[in-house]
Amino acid sequence: MKKFLIIAAIALSPMAFSVSAAMSVHMENTLVAVCKAGASNSLYKFRDTMKSYRINKQRVFPRLVCNGESFHQFALSHNADKTAKRIAPYMRGTVTIKDIAMTYGSDQILAVNY
Repeated sequence: MKKFLIIAAIALSPMAFSVSAAMSVHMENTLVAVCKAGASNSLYKFRDTMKSYRINKQRVFPRLVCNGESFHQFALSHNADKTAKRIAPYMRGTVTIKDIAMTYGSDQILAVNY
């Protein structure tokens, strides 16, 4: 029984210490194609790319970064306003709450960002 455990541990140890790349080549090529389609300002090309690679918009768009910019900013910087308008609902926003506080000496606006 001990012999079996030792052999199993030796056989499985390369799997425990395997190093995997941060992103597969196919994934990287897919995301590059999405970035290129987004910069083209062609809704047909953008939809075709999204459909052919089966991209989940809710998961990918808030996290996708093209050339150091968010995907929405990347599309806007390449004058792809049609594409930017199409993906705007999927982007995360910021919430700002402005309360008017009643104070006894002056009126102040308290802004809370979270």
